[in-house]
Amino acid sequence: MKRTKITDVLKSTEYGKDVCVKGWVRSHRTSKNVDFIALNDGSTIKNVQIVVDPELTVTGCAAPESQPSLKDVTTGACICVEGTLVESPAAGQPSEIQAKAIEIYGLCGNDYPMQKKGQSFETMRKNAHMRLRTNTFGAVMRIRHNMAMAIHTYFHEHGFYYFHTPLITASDCEGAGNMFQVTTKNLYDLKKDEDGKIIYDDDFFGEQTSLTVSGQLEGELGATALGAIYTFGPTFRAENSNTPRHLAEFWMIEPEVAFLDQEGLMDLEEDFIKYCVRWALDNCKDDLEFLNKMIDKTLIDRLEGVLKDSFVRLPYTEGIEILQKAIADGHKFEFPCNWGDDLASEHERYLVEHHFKKPVIMTDYPTAIKAFYMKQNTPCDANEANKTNEANKPQASTGYKGCVAPGPTMQGTDVLFPQIGEIIGGSVREESYDKLMAEIKRRDMETDKLWWYLDTRRWGSCPHAGFGLGFERLILFVTGMQNIRDVIPFPRTPKSAEF
Repeated sequence: MKRTKITDVLKSTEYGKDVCVKGWVRSHRTSKNVDFIALNDGSTIKNVQIVVDPELTVTGCAAPESQPSLKDVTTGACICVEGTLVESPAAGQPSEIQAKAIEIYGLCGNDYPMQKKGQSFETMRKNAHMRLRTNTFGAVMRIRHNMAMAIHTYFHEHGFYYFHTPLITASDCEGAGNMFQVTTKNLYDLKKDEDGKIIYDDDFFGEQTSLTVSGQLEGELGATALGAIYTFGPTFRAENSNTPRHLAEFWMIEPEVAFLDQEGLMDLEEDFIKYCVRWALDNCKDDLEFLNKMIDKTLIDRLEGVLKDSFVRLPYTEGIEILQKAIADGHKFEFPCNWGDDLASEHERYLVEHHFKKPVIMTDYPTAIKAFYMKQNTPCDANEANKTNEANKPQASTGYKGCVAPGPTMQGTDVLFPQIGEIIGGSVREESYDKLMAEIKRRDMETDKLWWYLDTRRWGSCPHAGFGLGFERLILFVTGMQNIRDVIPFPRTPKSAEF
């Protein structure tokens, strides 16, 4: 008999029809007159209940010295069930299956690590090869799939082209190191020059190469040819960070758009993230309701809240003012937050969760704490800086009301979300060759490996902008999970590359 997925069985009202379902046992309750098996095949968070006569003959694999029996159908076992779909008399389930035949595909003993009793997430991380079979991780992975579909659909519908950027690169996009090297050299016999530097002439690529930290620079090349592109692929950072927000291997979405200014970039960021959240609410109802009940009871309200209001657009300088006022009023932060500091997650979350109570797009960061390729704001002259607005405050050089930034700022547009902090990092890119070169020299960066990137500013340069969204951070927000290691199938972290 042809198999029917459990999600389709649970939607069916063809009572009296014989069906075949296959999956893994979530639980098995026995009694004198009847057994109940909860079966799940991964197609839905919901199980189908199998009603079994205890005298039913079971076939399939078993220990060599014995024939299989109903007692072998334990939690985790894989079985095939043929039976009749009937309307269920029990509350909370529309239908169940009266079993006519059960075949065991795979036994599962008492040492199975994902027993029905509760397991800590730390324990499940140690069994990442088995945790995918649990309700929680099944829900997370189905939502992860749906978010990938939402991303591709959004960009396709808005005229973007899916652009594949290389995973192996000779450049460091962020200019900050912390990259995994790629080499075919014998690590036990490395040839070095007289200065002690490794000679790469005989390596596969003939130069030092690494796994990419971002596809942005190559993405900019695509945008200056196709107009609007997006990347969606794995990226790698060799940061020794054992935190709930960091992975060594993670996925990034990086759109780049020609002829886009800062205001348009913020519009794109807000529209895109709302589209993804709306998609989750529309397409992942059962999984979200499960996670809302078991993981975070405010999850669905928080997701719906994102869609209700426009995001706050807040210059960094004014954000610092708000944070410093909070400190003056007695709020305690672990890290300092003076002008020029790179805000910590606790600062970002205070602005989002306590002050504004809605997502924030923070703009116009100090140039010194951001990447070299970001476009600087034009400094206001002394006379303009001394002018005041209606609130008797100096006019900011960016055109926003608020205090004047004491140093140069750039056209950044970072989206801050509740529970997460920064979820998107974006900016207008510097299109001027001379200004970009000046910033590269100011930072004492090497230009020999960026010649191809600089050529885009020499030949037909155009205004353009883009952002990067950490896919796993989006999944964290949409699922309510608390650790980024629990929203990717097989997390790569310091001292951990199993599975």
